[in-house]
Amino acid sequence: MNLLRAASSVSLFTLASRISGLGREILVASMFGAGASADAFNVAFRIPNLLRRLFGEGAFAQAFVPVLAATRAVEGDDVTHRLIDAVATVLFWALLVTCVVGVVAAPVVVWTMGSELAQFDNAVVMTRWMFPYIGFISLVSLCSGVLNTWKRFAVPAATPVLLNIAVIGAGWGLAPVFKRWGVEPIYSLAVGVMIGGVLQLALQVPALLRIGQLPRIGLRWGAVRGAWSHPGVKRVLRQMGPALVGVSVATLSLIINTQIASRQGVGAVSWLTYADRLMEFPTALLGVALGVVLIPQLSAAQARNDVPVYSGLLDWGLRLALLLALPCSVALLVFPDALLATLFHRGAFTAEAVRQSATALMGYGAGLLGIIGVKILAPGFYARQDVRTPVRIAVTVLVLTQCLNFVFVPYLKHAGLALSIGIGAVVNAVWLFIGLRRAGWYTPASGWLAFGLRVLVATALLGALLSWAAQAFDWVALGAHEGRRIGLMAAFLGGAAAVYFVALAAMGVRLRHFMRRG
Repeated sequence: MNLLRAASSVSLFTLASRISGLGREILVASMFGAGASADAFNVAFRIPNLLRRLFGEGAFAQAFVPVLAATRAVEGDDVTHRLIDAVATVLFWALLVTCVVGVVAAPVVVWTMGSELAQFDNAVVMTRWMFPYIGFISLVSLCSGVLNTWKRFAVPAATPVLLNIAVIGAGWGLAPVFKRWGVEPIYSLAVGVMIGGVLQLALQVPALLRIGQLPRIGLRWGAVRGAWSHPGVKRVLRQMGPALVGVSVATLSLIINTQIASRQGVGAVSWLTYADRLMEFPTALLGVALGVVLIPQLSAAQARNDVPVYSGLLDWGLRLALLLALPCSVALLVFPDALLATLFHRGAFTAEAVRQSATALMGYGAGLLGIIGVKILAPGFYARQDVRTPVRIAVTVLVLTQCLNFVFVPYLKHAGLALSIGIGAVVNAVWLFIGLRRAGWYTPASGWLAFGLRVLVATALLGALLSWAAQAFDWVALGAHEGRRIGLMAAFLGGAAAVYFVALAAMGVRLRHFMRRG
């Protein structure tokens, strides 16, 4: 398997997901702007997404995928399938209980996230409607872990598109109907989220059937008790313990930040959300894609005790991340108004919303390298079933992030929250890197200094072009000429990318150098 080709396929499907997600955000921005109803939806939708980090790609995936990959590498597919059945049974019943409790306790949950919301009651209603989504998406994460271990990356990467399509369809189709019925139009988005969850889970079934690994969920008490006593489940649960602490740290940080944002005035939560949506493009296309491809490969290398391959995989991932993430970071820092104005400045999304979202995007952009670095370096610990070290680092970084909030927020308002997160991510990544080096698990290959200097030179050229473009045009005023604004942004982004890769090629750096067999 060619790792660059595998990562590229994941990135392409993820790109489709992010484009459709951007379409979703454009719809929400156009219909509801960055006002009180949008804040209510964003808080309500953030709640199941937070819990997804617990049952989905967070603590559960960090514990499950390494155990799954190691079991398959050492004991074969039959034993692995029994492990999948047992884990699916335990996860299903845990999710069922969680969803029931969440629906009942929705007012308390929303108050924890945003006690100062202008439309608190609407947020409670939408939380109750969307809470079962956590059950669907967490089972999707289990299925994705199985498919990725079998090197079937396409379906898991393409799955999120269905959520975005469902929300867009519900917003367009149901919002006018709800308005005629006297129901809040924003509720249509919550309906779309639930439909999207069902569709995402349904898409996994044919792919799992093709590899003969569709999980069988035990419904009788004997099957449930047997699943809990399965040795593989116990190993996953043991690994989930420290992973849960790490996820709790991230969740606590997001809760605190959302509370702080809700106190910065109407629109602050939404400004951060729109900036975060743009941040998801590079973090998902690079960090998530590389992490998805690397974790099974690293786990298998660890099971074979193959240290050179293990170190080489990490080195490959870090070089590719620097090559592609650094120019993205510079683009977010020097070109934010153009990006946000072109994508969102229409309908209820005002020029002020563009300006406020741009300051948040710059804060996130300052930490982009760190955010992507964590997604590559943390799997280096997870693959060795060492979850405790990343958790200890995350706890310290949480404290640092909140201290930075204390410094930045009084002066930068909501943008200070984004900047604190970015700086914290950089510290996290550097700390993980030092830990891998000291443990002897990663040894950088030769040529890093020359490679890094070439990337810096090419990035400086890209940044100069985009900085000139940002100052040469009033991107908000260009809203009167929508086609021209879109064309200009596409031309400058395409031109900057061409300048970057031509400069790299002139200095001897080409993507084909990153072709690697897994």
